[in-house]
Amino acid sequence: MPGERIAILDACVLLQAPLRDTLLRLAEPPALYQPRWSDEIIAEMKRALETQIGLSPAKTAYLVRELRRHFGDCWVTGFEPLVRKMTNDAKDRHVLAAAVRAKAQSVVTFDKRHFPPAATSPWNVKAVGPSTFLEELYDDAPAIVIERIRQ
Repeated sequence: MPGERIAILDACVLLQAPLRDTLLRLAEPPALYQPRWSDEIIAEMKRALETQIGLSPAKTAYLVRELRRHFGDCWVTGFEPLVRKMTNDAKDRHVLAAAVRAKAQSVVTFDKRHFPPAATSPWNVKAVGPSTFLEELYDDAPAIVIERIRQ
């Protein structure tokens, strides 16, 4: 059912404003999925926006405030004890642990190699690229996806 799908959005997919905007618009009512992230994921996004893209700390702080304001229920907490049980790439274990805690079906990421099936399948999670994820949402509700993209 649309809206019941839960997906962790990795920092790398939250970096590009057009992709971030599209993914978040598809989570607005009527939601096609429920996005989730953690403080660690958002901190990683914020660091990359400042160091790689050159956004000022004031602009990234504004973005984080807006995410909290509009998507306040998307923050995953309490996953830290799970991190040591994860077997994927060490720097992304917190992401998979957050997915497990959130009962997410997917981790949406450009870094799928950091989430091999051997590490994700025991937790019933799959790593998907953003284009695949968007195609899945389109398959579920093409009219809504088209309308949101037109917006």
